[in-house]
Amino acid sequence: MVQIVPFNAEGVSGFLHRPDRPAGAGVVLTHGAGGNCAAPLLAAAAAAFSAAGLTALRVDLPFRQKRPKGPPSPAGAAADRAGLARAVAALRAIVSGRIILGGQSYGGRQATMLAADEPGLAEALLLFSYPLHPPGKPERLRTEHFPRISVPGLFVHGTADPFGSIAELRQAVRTIPAPTEVLAIEGAGHDLRRGRFDLGAVVVVARSQLGLT
Repeated sequence: MVQIVPFNAEGVSGFLHRPDRPAGAGVVLTHGAGGNCAAPLLAAAAAAFSAAGLTALRVDLPFRQKRPKGPPSPAGAAADRAGLARAVAALRAIVSGRIILGGQSYGGRQATMLAADEPGLAEALLLFSYPLHPPGKPERLRTEHFPRISVPGLFVHGTADPFGSIAELRQAVRTIPAPTEVLAIEGAGHDLRRGRFDLGAVVVVARSQLGLT
């Protein structure tokens, strides 16, 4: 059985999923530009990881803590990354093992940028629907930091995502010097709602990247 409790500490706000038999490792998950930590995908992912023994912390980014609706401001991106770093630190105080850092869309992008800026902050990355470029503008890639990412990453991406095709994403992740995998979700768009995929398979790959197989 997994215990889910509200979490609030030092600017970190969200929900903590505590497994009965923790494996020692943990995962921090955050949301996209239009959502919050109660997003169904994040709740389901946290449940899948905690069922496998990982302690999961899903958190609201600082911009969402300030207001319940509305998109983030580019001027606040650094503060959002700082909030993610605090979330990882908060989970480090709870678990003794390695940590996966990840999120959906905007949250995942901030996670990758944070990992590039702070090597060693987390041991792996999990990105749902990475926003590779604005829809219809493939020349505006959001990958400048990819060559500085030094930890393994798993990209879960829909084949109908307007923020980047599977081919574009696979080409982009080749610039990451650490091991990466792209899990294509057939028929899914940016919200991943239309495609069916097994979160259990995501957990297996992520655990493998942490060396927990």
